[in-house]
Amino acid sequence: MGKANVGKSTFFNAATDSSVPVANFPFTTISANIGVAFVRVQCVCTELGISDNPVNSKCIGGIRYIPIKLIDVAGLVPGAHSGRGLGNKFLDDARQADVLIHVIDISASTDAEGKSINAGEGDPFFDIKFVEEEFDLWIRSIILRDWHKIVRESENLKQKVEAVISNRLSGLSINEQLIRTSMEQIGLTKKPAEWTESDLLLLSKQIRIKSKPIIIAANKADLITSEHNLKKLKETGRPFFPTVSEAELLLKKAANKNLIYYLPGDSTFEIRRKETLSQEQLSALNMVSNVLSKFGSTGVQQVLNHACFHMLKQIVVYPVEDEYKLTDKNGNVLPDARLVPDNSTAKDLAFLVHQDLGKGFLYAIDIRTKQRIGADHVLRNNDIIKIVATTGRK
Repeated sequence: MGKANVGKSTFFNAATDSSVPVANFPFTTISANIGVAFVRVQCVCTELGISDNPVNSKCIGGIRYIPIKLIDVAGLVPGAHSGRGLGNKFLDDARQADVLIHVIDISASTDAEGKSINAGEGDPFFDIKFVEEEFDLWIRSIILRDWHKIVRESENLKQKVEAVISNRLSGLSINEQLIRTSMEQIGLTKKPAEWTESDLLLLSKQIRIKSKPIIIAANKADLITSEHNLKKLKETGRPFFPTVSEAELLLKKAANKNLIYYLPGDSTFEIRRKETLSQEQLSALNMVSNVLSKFGSTGVQQVLNHACFHMLKQIVVYPVEDEYKLTDKNGNVLPDARLVPDNSTAKDLAFLVHQDLGKGFLYAIDIRTKQRIGADHVLRNNDIIKIVATTGRK
């Protein structure tokens, strides 16, 4: 997400290897583009010393790439919560996300409306602030609809206020516990009928922080005007990565043409046949090499991984059907790598693989220990699990 013309679509293309329109003007993206990106982990095949052939993901040289859904939403402008620009469309699309990747122009070469200006003249910190505030104001506007009437009715029915707000925010998948915790954290203890709009804005901000964590992709980090802003951004303590989306996109295109060997997230690449490259291609690859030397990566893969594993606290689990050959029913070795929330149980995994497995769950087998484990057994990262159920599916 982010304002227009900061490289959101380029980031999306680089992350998904997709092709959506990219142009140097606001509102290139006028509706949400949904694509498949991948998070990167060390595959357990390297630990076990076996060759795998995944079905739902891919393994290259012992690196497992696991699919996730990525949504590229319309650019945001100040006043979006009241419908300005494509605000309502943006916010409606963004509500689907578990983590918000805020792509900013850290080189400060775009104004608040997303129009191109001289590099260094913009203010990326204003962009960070206004996007967060727009989201907070949008949440508050949903809560505020007929607020006093709803509060009176809930008091008469002796309903908890967190239940009322949760119902209002059901489209955001925000539960009562999260709202209750948010209220406690901001010290909102007075009666709901006494809450002011400022109270509701503060609550909305806390709900957003807890339910829609934001990681910043500091795009165009290779430009000279970015250096000062990157230092300032680090001082804020916000989670971010310097990114150069154009460099990642160039690397993927070159790798797809077999001009180079490159795996997303690598700190280097290898030119296949230098004599086949034009001077223009060599110059472009040299520019990318400088980016990798300076930052250690293009930042795109790092943003995705941080969002998944640090902010959402996901782990990777490998379900199999044959506990000896580590295969599915078709003989595929380590066919599936599943992302599950930390503290997930064996039965949670069963339901994720198939509803029938969850409903008919008997027990599971931890492949490493060969031990039976029960429904409430908490899974660990890189567990390899066989599920046994009454359905006949395994």
